[in-house]
Amino acid sequence: MRDEEVVTVTHATFSAGRGTCTGFDHPAQLTRQQFLQNFGMGLGALALSSTLGDQPARGDGVLGGTHRPGRIKRVIYMFNSGGPSQIELFDHKPELKRLHGTELPESVRKGQRLTTMTGSQSSLPLAGSSFAFKRHGDGGNEISELTPHLAGLADDICIIRSMHTEAINHGPAVTYMQTGSQFPGRPSMGAWMDYGLGTENSNLPAFVVLVTKGKGGQPLLSRLWGSGFLPSRYQGVRFRSGKDPVLYLTNPNGVDASARRLMLDRLRDLQQAGGRSGKQTGDPLLEARIAQYELAFRMQRSIPEATDFSSEPKHIFDEYGKDSKNPGTYAANCLLARRLVERGVRFIQLYHPGWDQHGGLPGGIRNQCRETDQASAALVTDLKRRGLLEDTLVIWGGEFGRTSYCQGKLAPNNYGRDHHPRCFSMWMAGGGVRGGTTYGQTDPFSYNIAENPVHIHDLHATILHLMGIDHERLTFKYQGRQFRLTDVHGNVIHDLLA
Repeated sequence: MRDEEVVTVTHATFSAGRGTCTGFDHPAQLTRQQFLQNFGMGLGALALSSTLGDQPARGDGVLGGTHRPGRIKRVIYMFNSGGPSQIELFDHKPELKRLHGTELPESVRKGQRLTTMTGSQSSLPLAGSSFAFKRHGDGGNEISELTPHLAGLADDICIIRSMHTEAINHGPAVTYMQTGSQFPGRPSMGAWMDYGLGTENSNLPAFVVLVTKGKGGQPLLSRLWGSGFLPSRYQGVRFRSGKDPVLYLTNPNGVDASARRLMLDRLRDLQQAGGRSGKQTGDPLLEARIAQYELAFRMQRSIPEATDFSSEPKHIFDEYGKDSKNPGTYAANCLLARRLVERGVRFIQLYHPGWDQHGGLPGGIRNQCRETDQASAALVTDLKRRGLLEDTLVIWGGEFGRTSYCQGKLAPNNYGRDHHPRCFSMWMAGGGVRGGTTYGQTDPFSYNIAENPVHIHDLHATILHLMGIDHERLTFKYQGRQFRLTDVHGNVIHDLLA
């Protein structure tokens, strides 16, 4: 049966369950293509159009395995958008306290560009941190008093103090960190992972996105977890708080699971009948549609189970913090990330906005750490206790750092900091990472990198390496050339690895 040939669909064919019509009126004259397009409404067609796309049916990743044995199987990336200040968190600079209120030396700035928010300031007074630092763990990692729970994991984490980027504003900087390019349209890191390696659980998406609810700050656009020029099925699937974590996935009123199952079986029968007739050898697009509906059907069971916390004991909620019982909060998303890891989700992206503290930084960053510190540390501890940390990589960081000088007026107990791409800090924990260490150093002002710079492309190359992927060999041909996550750059930072 050719696509343009007409299929007669009778009411009786799709009657099931309680005798309810499952989406069609009386006998209709439809082409095969129209039939498959119309069939999906109510089965998550809208969800699938954004999560899976109209592409050939998926199986394993295009690599058919890894280039080398990987140290990890999955990634949890806690992205704190807005630019967390490295000076208040992980890059202790006592010299700034000594020079508090004096001018930033030109010998430090070296004529580097500033944003328009501070470029016109007549004065750039240095601002020392309001918070104390202590050494923790056997490795002596210096960690701020703002993150006491993370400090208890000092021997499990590797702090990178020498991250740098070219992007100085949020939009390009966040896009750069997520996709390896400052310009929209490139696939996100999670999409590349899914494309290369596929999924470990056929009942759940390989790439899941969790955004903290109710947070202000810079907007987080869906292109940040998009598939770019890769087939659309590789883009991240956003889980939301509430009874429907994935939009449009539930059955409409009057359609139950048995009716849906029968409809899928009849659809498969129609497709197979066309092949047996010898008039069709198999249409990849139609097969993809059927595979997508099957996945949606499986997700109707698997996603509610994965997002149901009722089986979690009290001590787990105590460990993650009181907000962990409130779906959509950062703490609840951290707990959900652990549950998704247990179920084989390959790449989990958490977004927590609100770190853009141009003013009122001491109070603002204290509040942000209250929201994130306990749950972030609990996630690492929980994974370690369950034996999952050894093959899971946990990443914490933002898109750039903050300036050592104050934006606006420097007050005795208050100050703000502008965007600073020249250096910033991140931390990692898990499989293949040298815990209890610090990598890279900045100058006494946390303005320039003094040793061991790590570019975004280097970070991406290192993450892929831990997954067993050669970043130069995971490519996709688009507009006449081969593209990759690291563009034409990137080096694996072997000194970060155990």
